[in-house]
Amino acid sequence: MASFLERATSSSKVQFAATAIASGAVVAGAILGYQRLQREERMHKLKDSIPSLIDESETLRRLNSFGGASKADKEDLRNELLARRAQAGDYDDELILEQLARNRVFLTPEGLDKLRNSFVVVVGCGGVGSHCTAALARSGVSKIRLIDFDQVSLSSLNRHAVATLADVGSPKVLCLQRRLLAITPWVHFDLRQEKFWDQAADRLLAPWKDNGQKPDYVVDAIDNIDTKVALLKYCHDHDLPVIASMGAGCKSDPTRIIVGDIGTSTDDGLSRSTRRRLKLLGITKGIPTVYSTEKTGEGKAELLPLPEDEFQKGKVGDLGVLPDFRVRILPVLGTMPAVFGYTAANHVILSVTGYPHDYVPAKGREKMYEGLLAAVQGGEEKVLRHMTGGDPSITLGLKVPITTADTAFLVEEIFKGRSAITGLSTRLTLVRWRKPASSILIRIGEGSDEQKSSNVKLSDLVCMTKEEGIRHDKEVLRGDKKLEDLYDKDTLEKVEALLRDTATYEKYR
Repeated sequence: MASFLERATSSSKVQFAATAIASGAVVAGAILGYQRLQREERMHKLKDSIPSLIDESETLRRLNSFGGASKADKEDLRNELLARRAQAGDYDDELILEQLARNRVFLTPEGLDKLRNSFVVVVGCGGVGSHCTAALARSGVSKIRLIDFDQVSLSSLNRHAVATLADVGSPKVLCLQRRLLAITPWVHFDLRQEKFWDQAADRLLAPWKDNGQKPDYVVDAIDNIDTKVALLKYCHDHDLPVIASMGAGCKSDPTRIIVGDIGTSTDDGLSRSTRRRLKLLGITKGIPTVYSTEKTGEGKAELLPLPEDEFQKGKVGDLGVLPDFRVRILPVLGTMPAVFGYTAANHVILSVTGYPHDYVPAKGREKMYEGLLAAVQGGEEKVLRHMTGGDPSITLGLKVPITTADTAFLVEEIFKGRSAITGLSTRLTLVRWRKPASSILIRIGEGSDEQKSSNVKLSDLVCMTKEEGIRHDKEVLRGDKKLEDLYDKDTLEKVEALLRDTATYEKYR
């Protein structure tokens, strides 16, 4: 072994090779060190080039033009001046790419370019929305519009992404901009301190003012059912990509949070109500949602009741900050809105960049809904022929004012995918419950221009198995038996309660 080393060290080739390796290492180290010094020098120059504050009062006034409760400190003002320069293009792009280096490697340079050129709207800047916005800004999205009417409260600090005690009382949209500019000064923010509502949708979701770019994605982080449905309906009708976050309140298991189609979201009051309302508007699928499959149980948090002294102040609907907004305290574990927000942001990032993603598929029950609609059509034709003495021509061209979205709503949301009579979940159909007292035919026009339709309503229909439906049709609808002759008291009361529930939601149809 010793002789081998002696020969190796005495060989001129080995010596040259060792010298070359050592020289290469020295040169590489020098180059890397020089590049690091260059980056540090560029950053120092950029920071040192920020002008000193000449009129602090003017900047303070501008920063608090939304009505912020606290004054901006000198670091905030310095961040604002740096952001103003960065957004004007006076910022070294290599520094941005270095800050986004991990994302660039993951998403590829082309993917990161798509993200940096994207325009995302976040509606709702509380626990979910703030974490989503922070993730989008840190990941490279350069144009973000924030929409929220509310202010930072002391109780929201347990779940807000960036708010501090100094931000309490200031608008949530301003708080997010103020804090995130210190992290990503090149991001352009468009702040809208107002409540989203359907009549303002065209303005709030309008293209970016400078280049006319339509939103590449919209994030729904609203916890009010009316405005949530209005936002999702608008995005659906105008082909704007949107992801909806469902309720993070009363949830504690992060392993149960998934992304799935609106038709699959379950076990959550907000998602259930949203799904019902959207189905009545004809939307049964096509909207990705972040939701939890966690079920409530003994010992788990629930929505707290409104204290009696609050009832004494007036009607419950008059007690909120805005009309129709909740006034009861919703228990929220501070970690859960963050998981919801980051999940929504993750979906936006993957979608905008074209990165592959595969989520839980929808239930795929469209064929069943179409079959149920055909059953309603056939049932109405049978009833009409029976009432007119069996004339087959009376049903030619007959239409029913029911859609597949209606059948989906009835079966899934009202009857929970089960027969109202026996609770069975196979071979389901929809049948009129009560025998019509008068003609069900509505005729408009004459001759070839005549339109014939049935007057059936959602609250007329009950979910049964096909066998139960055949018996009901034969003995009640086209027979002489009364409902009381065929069903017991408990079944009758159960069905009537379900029909009342249907009638309540039918007004949103």
